Amino acid sequence: MSSGDSVAQVQTAQIRAAGSSPARQSAYLPGEAYDEMFAPGGATRPHYELLRHRIETLGADELEDRQETLERSFLLQGITFTVYGAESSTERIIPTDLFPRIIPATEWSVIEKGLTQRLRALNMFLADIYGDQRILMDGVIPRDLVLGAPSFRRQMQHLYVPHKAYANVCGSDLIRGTDGAFYVLEDNLRVPSGVSYMLANRDASRRTFPGTFRQAGVRPVERYPDLLLATLKSMSSEWRSNPQVVVLTPGVYNSAYYEHAYLARLMGVPLLEGRDLVVHDNMVYMRTTNGLRRVDVIYRRVDDDFIDPLSFRRDSSLGAAGLFNAYRAGNVVICNAPGTGVADDKAVYAYVPDIIRYYLGEDAILPNVETYLCREPSQLSHVLANLDKYVVKAVGASGGYGMLVGPHASAKERADFAEAIKADPCNYIAQPTIQLSTAPCLVDGAMEPRHVDLRPFILSGDKIVVTPGALTRVALKRGSLVVNSSQGGGSKDTWVLADDADVAALDEPAKSAGARP
Repeated sequence: MSSGDSVAQVQTAQIRAAGSSPARQSAYLPGEAYDEMFAPGGATRPHYELLRHRIETLGADELEDRQETLERSFLLQGITFTVYGAESSTERIIPTDLFPRIIPATEWSVIEKGLTQRLRALNMFLADIYGDQRILMDGVIPRDLVLGAPSFRRQMQHLYVPHKAYANVCGSDLIRGTDGAFYVLEDNLRVPSGVSYMLANRDASRRTFPGTFRQAGVRPVERYPDLLLATLKSMSSEWRSNPQVVVLTPGVYNSAYYEHAYLARLMGVPLLEGRDLVVHDNMVYMRTTNGLRRVDVIYRRVDDDFIDPLSFRRDSSLGAAGLFNAYRAGNVVICNAPGTGVADDKAVYAYVPDIIRYYLGEDAILPNVETYLCREPSQLSHVLANLDKYVVKAVGASGGYGMLVGPHASAKERADFAEAIKADPCNYIAQPTIQLSTAPCLVDGAMEPRHVDLRPFILSGDKIVVTPGALTRVALKRGSLVVNSSQGGGSKDTWVLADDADVAALDEPAKSAGARP
């Protein structure tokens, strides 16, 4: 009997014993991947016991109704994203699953320490390469790899950045391997998105399973907007006691515009476009009905290339002319700092463990995924000979674009991609195809496993803070490993438990107390 068959039989027996419909969950076959809810053999992991008992008391129709209610609430709130190039309407509701992903406190403690360590080192790396460049002179990272990266901004050299916090908002993508350990898949330091969906998912899951949420001891994420605002204000606290913070958006046609407006509203700060800003004598002002008002901190959701047509792309209408000169003069702070993208370059990613060791004298708490640099001839030959085994990514691409998933690609797709790699090997890296962990999702009335990753959000200003929650992204297509919303992925809430010791004892006392489920 295979392990998958064993899991299905055990779960079916459990559900039948509970008097629920076995058809909903009997098809749950995790396969080779680590499953977040069920251990090999079918036993429920302790931190999922409370949720599993609650699911068993609900019929298939009730779960479907709750899923529809959740999706309807997202529609009414306008929680959407945009898919560029889609044949139909580009504005879509992000698919959201009602079953939360649960992470015990002991596991989260490791994640929190690892992400704090990683962002500390990456900020030190950015301060160095835009300063004395010691790490390049010592040969830890190839000089041409950093200085030749498209995201390296020579305009940032020798500029003062408060607290040396270049990346004020970071969203690192984590995956769990078949061994159960977490690995960092990539870092997002430029204009990371997704935090609004984390907050919206929390609100939805708290209403979907209110009693279970209360009993489980879930750590709150609702303070994120306040923490973000405090982080942004700390960046100019050295010269302004009550700085004016604004959010700079490319506008309503941007894929993440909902998030820009959502965060601005929750922080209580203005949401501006480039045309709302005026730069005079290297001071930045925003237009208001009462005249011009000084701006001190700009949380920009505009890419580097477009923030200032005088310093970067001349054809940009998304930023403000003279903004970068005001930044150079120290009269305004831009968060994240321009040029942070070089630290999340997919080729630089391969050296992050070395970066941590160089600046902190420590081994990385959260390991990298094994990465091959196609810029190296020997590694290029290996990748080309094994394209059917690797995921190949363009160094500067994001959102699931410019990527080949070798095992799922056709022979022609691999051949065409091989030609692209040969034409520009420096633009590609390759990683082994990792079986992302699976988590239960409601699919057509049945509970089925789907692959997931994890995007926690880390704030860095006068201190580093890791939000005790995350956006769990879901590959909704059966067997797919691509979780990006732009590629058909969805999301779900992430419950980080406050205390593992209390989890096993939560169920029966809560039932006997007659708590509302």
